[in-house]
Amino acid sequence: MKKFIIASVIGLAVSCGAEAFQADQPAAPTAPASAGTASAALIDKAVAGAWRTPAFRARDQYRHPAETLKFFGIRPDMTVIEIYPSGGWYTEILAPYLNPNGHYVAAIEKGSKGVTAMRNKFADKPAQYKLAEIREFDHKVPNLGPANSADMVLTFRNVHNWAADGTADAMFKAFFKVLKPGGVLGVEDHRADKGKKMDDVVNTGYLPTDYVIKLATDAGFKLAGESEVNANPKDNHDHPKGVWTLPPVLELKDQDKAKYQAIGESDRMTLRFVKPAATK
Repeated sequence: MKKFIIASVIGLAVSCGAEAFQADQPAAPTAPASAGTASAALIDKAVAGAWRTPAFRARDQYRHPAETLKFFGIRPDMTVIEIYPSGGWYTEILAPYLNPNGHYVAAIEKGSKGVTAMRNKFADKPAQYKLAEIREFDHKVPNLGPANSADMVLTFRNVHNWAADGTADAMFKAFFKVLKPGGVLGVEDHRADKGKKMDDVVNTGYLPTDYVIKLATDAGFKLAGESEVNANPKDNHDHPKGVWTLPPVLELKDQDKAKYQAIGESDRMTLRFVKPAATK
């Protein structure tokens, strides 16, 4: 989003006595096909959760959460770190999905208002967030937790902030360090026109896909897949206030509002990277 608030490493586990989402669900089967089916069903159940904020649910048509998470290969027994969850759009899906057998970590900028907001969110619905954790970190010197400790790191529409701030390299290195060998990095961000250079778009919120791929591969990751699940062909990437001209920000307020609402949210890249299994 427009404002930059990232995430951090001082763990704050929030535990309450209420029943967690799918608490009676048995552990995922070991057979890969069965496990994949069970995981997909749990993702769909989390996306359909009655606890989700109605305004967040209304954006599913643009954000495609179930399809995106299935593409990343998430499983309910994983330790997953979400970088800069902001208001908790994906938190409301990820934490309940992971609560029974996995571990959800919200990585938030140290000392920011986002820490208090997320604590309050967790406390408000303990059945969904019983096992969720907050980690605070400094994005300028990012440390997301013990090395080789996470199964997946997810970042949604944050890389453009780090690119503008000059901290993108450090963030991707931190992702690599915290992930286990074989761990997955899932990245979604606003996509610039093919052939655009970083200098052309740095203030627009859009990013060249090859720039993001280079950030990841320079940090040691291997590109494992690209998805068009969050593509929007109506978005021509050229707006007076950059990506923030479009919903949900609508920076121009009522000016040409119907036009931008008809376009919808931005055209986005969705990339899956893997930390090589041989890495120590």
